[in-house]
Amino acid sequence: MKFCKKYEEYMQEQKEKKNLPGVGFKKLKKILKKCRGRDHLPSRIALNEAISQQHGNNCPRECTVCDGNFFPELLKEMEDVVGWFNENAQKLLELHLASSFKKCLTWFTGNTRKTSHLGLIQEGKDLVNYALINAVAIRKILKKYDKIHESSQGQAFKTQVQKMRIEILQSPWLCELMAFHINLKESGAAVLASPPALLGGCAFIFDDGKPFLSYELSDSVKVDIDLTCSICLDTVFDPISLTCGHIYCYMCACSAASVNVVDGLKAADPSEKCPLCREVCVYKGAVHLDELSILLKRSCREYWEERRKTERAERLQQAKEYWDYQCRSFTGV
Repeated sequence: MKFCKKYEEYMQEQKEKKNLPGVGFKKLKKILKKCRGRDHLPSRIALNEAISQQHGNNCPRECTVCDGNFFPELLKEMEDVVGWFNENAQKLLELHLASSFKKCLTWFTGNTRKTSHLGLIQEGKDLVNYALINAVAIRKILKKYDKIHESSQGQAFKTQVQKMRIEILQSPWLCELMAFHINLKESGAAVLASPPALLGGCAFIFDDGKPFLSYELSDSVKVDIDLTCSICLDTVFDPISLTCGHIYCYMCACSAASVNVVDGLKAADPSEKCPLCREVCVYKGAVHLDELSILLKRSCREYWEERRKTERAERLQQAKEYWDYQCRSFTGV
């Protein structure tokens, strides 16, 4: 079955259950088909050659795709997809880590499916499938755009989208869902003899001594999330994801943002940059990766305990210095 048909059937099935945003894969392909049809006209070929000599690409001036129909429409659809995924993944993970009281309230409201382990696993599986099939759809349509136009504009658009932080594979909630899956699978609380797989190719691995979250997408695409903090060069502790998608230890991120742990990252100046990609305004919307923290605590017990003691002493020292300074400022001493 061709991917376009598979995608349309999947989205149709999902929309019958809930109103999900998606990529207009079929509609975008029709736009590209019309564009390709015009490119085969003799006059269009001659024009393409002339433009290619002047501008170094084969994209026609009067192409409706390049005039702004294709990329703005795809961008809007990507924003809707990523926004819906982030919102619902956050709700699911908050419910998983919620107190017993909150879970009881959820149970009393009639959402028993969402409080059971089976329900949590199924919800997570649905979210991951939704994210991955849309990621593949976006990748395929951009690849088709470049093939038809013999250009690299599709890849340039993808790079720009990553800078705009609306690339679904960069979402911290996808990383959290992966850790959530492994935690449920390894937890004794998962009472099923063989619980349904949330993400079949998902694994926590060590490669050359460095920790990774690894998963394989459909269509032979593999993604590895490096869990080594690029500041302290150690396995991330109390991990946090900046809005650019890079993961650091919480205290390392505070140090990079020039803020005290008492004030936190919300107090960071907007001009402070990510140490890796040098993007600004990345600290205020940072996400604490609680599921990943649980996973690392289970998988690296000795390291985690040693790091916990070191961090506790450092945090107490910073808190002491902070409040000493506040007292001196208040009393004028």
